[in-house]
Amino acid sequence: MMSDTNHKIIYYGHGIPYYQDIEIKGKLIVIEGPDSSGRSTQISLLNSHLEANGHAVVNTGLKRSELISEGILWAKEHHLLRRRTMSLFYAADFADQLENKIIPALRAGYIVLADRYIFTLMARDAVRRINQRWSHNLYGFAMKPSLIFYLDVEPRELLRRVFEKNMTLDYYESGEDLGLSDDLLESFLLYQQKIKQQFIRMQKSYGIIPIDGNRSIENINLDLQKKIDQCLSTNNYTCVK
Repeated sequence: MMSDTNHKIIYYGHGIPYYQDIEIKGKLIVIEGPDSSGRSTQISLLNSHLEANGHAVVNTGLKRSELISEGILWAKEHHLLRRRTMSLFYAADFADQLENKIIPALRAGYIVLADRYIFTLMARDAVRRINQRWSHNLYGFAMKPSLIFYLDVEPRELLRRVFEKNMTLDYYESGEDLGLSDDLLESFLLYQQKIKQQFIRMQKSYGIIPIDGNRSIENINLDLQKKIDQCLSTNNYTCVK
């Protein structure tokens, strides 16, 4: 069921010049959270819930640009990403998807479910001591979502889930490039705690809604469904407070 209400795109900064007067009918819903926080599972369940209620849905996420994603994966595999290189790589990936996937879908009235957005990227920048004003300005072309959720999972619980799933830790998601600790497990816990702190700092500024991700999949999903259904029942584009 597509919305009949049109809205102008709202940007965080300078926006995209040739999209300043574009009108959209859909809504952009963002699910943030660290690896193994349950984002993919929740998005899959939300996708089914929304489609069952008559909404057309498009999914997006980090490292999915056809132009950039392979370069990011290769650079990460070979540990070649320095802090600003990483930031610019991901910004290019996001920009390509925003222009060619997210905005066109919203113009057509789709609900776009984003598996992470610019907030993870800004949190990573901050932890890597990149100037926050620089990072905010870099993503000034990003449009504001209708809703932003953050799946908040304790670092030790994340560690358990990661080993249960992969039996290995990601180099960058463990903060190994930052030299936090010679012990890999400790480095992971320290890095994830720093990312968590950045999301706490961003909550008020960006209207991010924290969701307790330590609960069961069913309880988390019911919580998300309730808030999303409330947002979709309004004529407003943004439900961010």
